[in-house]
Amino acid sequence: MQTVPMGISSTTPSLTHHPLSNRFFSLPPTLSSPTGLYNPSSKSGMQRASQAAELFPTLSPEVVVREARLEDSWEVAETHCSTFFPNYSFPLDLMLRINRVVSLISGFSVPKGCIKTCLVAVVGSSILDFFFGNENLKAGSSEGEFCFNKGSVAGILTVDTVAEFLPRKGPLGKRRTGIAYISNLAVGRRHRRKGIARRLMVKAESLAKSWGCHAIALHCEANNQAAMQLYLGQGFRCIKVPENAKWPRPRTSPDIQFNFLMKLLTTNHPTTI
Repeated sequence: MQTVPMGISSTTPSLTHHPLSNRFFSLPPTLSSPTGLYNPSSKSGMQRASQAAELFPTLSPEVVVREARLEDSWEVAETHCSTFFPNYSFPLDLMLRINRVVSLISGFSVPKGCIKTCLVAVVGSSILDFFFGNENLKAGSSEGEFCFNKGSVAGILTVDTVAEFLPRKGPLGKRRTGIAYISNLAVGRRHRRKGIARRLMVKAESLAKSWGCHAIALHCEANNQAAMQLYLGQGFRCIKVPENAKWPRPRTSPDIQFNFLMKLLTTNHPTTI
């Protein structure tokens, strides 16, 4: 279940935005947590947290899928690199992880009007997230929120409307609109076979619908049977690439063969291809 090296960001009118959140560091869009009530210097805050855990033990979610936050950066990079570059050794593996973290924090340029964001599946987060949410955190020139009790990242997925790896439209090769694209789906080794990848896919489809997309697409290595089974089970269908067609494909080894898959979405915001 893999595609391209991670690039996560979002735009509305400008070309360069942060990858993680609009409300979160005033960056690309993310799910916001309730205003934090917890103060690490306050004993009463710690007592309220303890009481909440005792009062609501059964409400603690096992897996939460949301958009990435700043504090997720290292775990996102670790999941990405250990999945797609497992044979890299020190110091190259460390350099790659640092590069991914810097990319997540600094953001990427995307075409005007396009969106690109990272989803994470978090395990071990608790009801405290709801009651005691986040602390303010300032990173560089961006001010946002930091979740005190965030759990650990079990899986990641990138979804965008950049259409970088979709076939171009018309003789002028215009970028297609209304189609979201999934990449970098990865689940940590110890969290696999627990339905996490499927939950990430469902969340990506929900985001795509909210963006007004009428379809969602991805590439999958042809010999990755587990990934193909997942995608087909989620309603994706293989699209036959015309012979000699030069459709865009993930930037990997030319020896790797990919299947191009697409799924139609039900949306109240019709668009044209």
